[in-house]
Amino acid sequence: MNKNNSFIKNFITGTLIILFLIGIIVFLIDPFFHYHKPWFGLKAVLNDKEYQCIGTLRNFDYDAVIVGSSVAENNDNSWYDNAFDCKTIKAIRSYGATADLCYLLNEAYSSGNTIRKVFYNIDPSSLNASTEPTFKSTGCPMYLYDKNPLNDIQYLYNKGVLFEKIPYMIVNSYIVDYDENLSYSWAKWKTFNKESSLGLYFRPRTVKKMMNENIYDDKLSVNIEILTDVVKMHPETDFYFFYPAYSMLWWDGIYRTGERDAFIHCEKEMTKALLSFDNVKIFCFQNEPEVISNLDNYMDSIHFSPEINKLMLDQMISGEYRMTNENYEEILDGMKIYSDKIVNELIIPYEKDNLIQYEQVDE
Repeated sequence: MNKNNSFIKNFITGTLIILFLIGIIVFLIDPFFHYHKPWFGLKAVLNDKEYQCIGTLRNFDYDAVIVGSSVAENNDNSWYDNAFDCKTIKAIRSYGATADLCYLLNEAYSSGNTIRKVFYNIDPSSLNASTEPTFKSTGCPMYLYDKNPLNDIQYLYNKGVLFEKIPYMIVNSYIVDYDENLSYSWAKWKTFNKESSLGLYFRPRTVKKMMNENIYDDKLSVNIEILTDVVKMHPETDFYFFYPAYSMLWWDGIYRTGERDAFIHCEKEMTKALLSFDNVKIFCFQNEPEVISNLDNYMDSIHFSPEINKLMLDQMISGEYRMTNENYEEILDGMKIYSDKIVNELIIPYEKDNLIQYEQVDE
């Protein structure tokens, strides 16, 4: 009996020691930066935005934020640091919905850092996106978001964290020459050319009647309020907003779905609201024919190469494509006119060469 009791006692003690050590290792290495900045010479290896973005915004030191969707991920932070004399971090969320991005921005403002600059990528789809944060509904690890220490057990005793994330972080910190300025960048694994962009574009088969431009106004008005509230609360911050340079294939697609006029209307309303603040500059890179009609700049209809990220930054620095109260309607009306040229002229050679794929239709 005594031997049995001793075995059980030793087993329980040994198990508790192992669990304690595992928890300590995850806490110290902390690959999701849930508790602290990198220690022990480790690098901020960032490649999993849904798991890491929230922790870095809460625990890192910075005074500028690049905010946006996947099209903002390929920015090199050092470009912004050098151009604006700041220390930049990324706040990235897939699809770039306004409510999600503003949730992340508010976390940045709550971190104790003084935010001097915000560089905010406005995707057109963000203007009619959900007006509530979607982290929970899309399966994000809420134990990293909710500040409840009791459910941290899902992080501290996580097989994937222990056997995949921690070794990956260590290798990239000490063995591979990981560049922290390229946080969340995916460009090195992708090909940007005409074949790739056309191969990933599935054109709607029919051209629908153009929707009423006000069709998204309900969500638009709330999204405008969400975004302008952040600007209003932080007059100490310089906000740089910009509409990114989607390819002509995207414009062809929304023309055929009948959404083009509604998206342009959304952009006009958001731009008008943002331009009412003195601490806002806003730029439109959509209507750049030499960029958006050159499909070698893209991997699909939306995602462009890092060279285009850099080009947009350079143009922002030089003040090109800046929108003002006097010109923003003219600029966006010009994009509408150019999209007509896309569907009536520029896309035609690709049709004739049978390079356009069409969406599959369910029988």
